[in-house]
Amino acid sequence: MQNLNILFFLTPKSSIDMIYEDETVGQTIERMKCHEYTSYPMINGDTGKYIGTITQGDILREITSSDALLSKTMERPVGCIPRNRDYRPVRVNAEIWELFESAKTQNFIPVIDDSGVFIGIVTRKDILQALIDELSGRESKEAVRRLDRQRTRAV
Repeated sequence: MQNLNILFFLTPKSSIDMIYEDETVGQTIERMKCHEYTSYPMINGDTGKYIGTITQGDILREITSSDALLSKTMERPVGCIPRNRDYRPVRVNAEIWELFESAKTQNFIPVIDDSGVFIGIVTRKDILQALIDELSGRESKEAVRRLDRQRTRAV
């Protein structure tokens, strides 16, 4: 597992749903309703750079605390909404331990290149599955070794 790099776990941006900062609150709500995700990476549509993470909670706080009419709030760009917490991105060349560290507190980890351009995400689920696969492989190899030792003793 130590020899793997982040690209082993990466889901490229072409395969994920993301929010552009100039989309409206209404468009974002519709996307969240349709895809049923609770948080999305938000990127700049012109530069492709990672801006932060927009969540259902961020939008709900904005709708319920805004003095503006709901229709006005729905027309605002989602990038203008205060965000409670942005998921910390990792660079594509980061050490694997950094990815694991971020996965402790984030459902997904945004991955950026050296210019800050968003290239995809790594999900906590993918990390856990890789760890389970690795442990299962080790256990299987150990079981085969035990059987071989037992056969050798029996002969």
